Amino acid sequence: MNAKMPFSRRLSVAPMMDWTDRHCRAFHRVLTRRALLYTEMAVDKAIIHGDTDRLIGFSAREHPVAIQLGGSDPHELAAAAKTAEAFGYCEINLNVGCPSDRVQSGRFGACLMQEPRLVADCVAAMGEAVTIPVTVKCRIGVEDQEPEEALFTLVDTVAARGVTSFAVHARKAWLKGLSPKENRSVPPLDYDLVRRLKAERPELEIILNGGLADLDHALAEAEALDGAMIGRAAYHTPWILARVDSQIFSEADPVATRSQALEAYRPYIAAHLDAGGRLHDVTRHMLGLYAGEPGARQWRRILSEKAPRRGAGLDVLDEAQAAVSPRDEAA
Repeated sequence: MNAKMPFSRRLSVAPMMDWTDRHCRAFHRVLTRRALLYTEMAVDKAIIHGDTDRLIGFSAREHPVAIQLGGSDPHELAAAAKTAEAFGYCEINLNVGCPSDRVQSGRFGACLMQEPRLVADCVAAMGEAVTIPVTVKCRIGVEDQEPEEALFTLVDTVAARGVTSFAVHARKAWLKGLSPKENRSVPPLDYDLVRRLKAERPELEIILNGGLADLDHALAEAEALDGAMIGRAAYHTPWILARVDSQIFSEADPVATRSQALEAYRPYIAAHLDAGGRLHDVTRHMLGLYAGEPGARQWRRILSEKAPRRGAGLDVLDEAQAAVSPRDEAA
């Protein structure tokens, strides 16, 4: 699929630091042709001054795939966005939602919820530098902000500079006093506020993110919205993505069983090993494939213990698959 072709945000897999790398995306693409995939956040300065291919390179087989950028300098973000477009990404997304310490130290991520005009300047600069869509992923507020005021102010200020699509994590971010892990469950989610944003700003594309446990949950909560973005659930229980194409896009799913998914992914793993890569680079993203199935614990144990070993090869994957019950269903 060419990056310039139309794509849909009706169902996407959220950008997740240290998780949604190129190997993860290649695996998810085996399960769904249509879900929009995102990179982990890439910092603008790193793209400009670092090993760009290592940082944001990807395979055409991953399309449709969007890149998420982190930063707060309009000129540097514009330069990074231009580079990303040249690599073939279909969308540039600005991170205005991550609460981690390393993001805060760089004056980007969730702390930008407090600077909507700066966010607007950033997206305007990126929009002038590229021809592909520029979008924003944000929270409903940070710290002691009133969520409705903070969210509507950010969205209105940014929309005035040309952004029409927002993925909203429906939880406030606490920049101090809570770890990023704790902030994934505290404070409570407010899906109704996101739905109200869509109702009052119908001209904007509003995507729901945060706490969506599976595909059915995502579809139910986002029924009045333009789409859903699933994060940890897609990573820890990736088989939920195998129903996306049929359930959301009315198209045939690419695989019917987990065994078929492994067979389809096997050439990618072999190529990675032939290029000198480690088995664990790839299999760490597959640990949840058999979640809830007989033998799932053995599958995880074998891959967790043996894949990181020096020289580990496809025989480890064969051993793990043999430990899973032969009952292989599409459920």
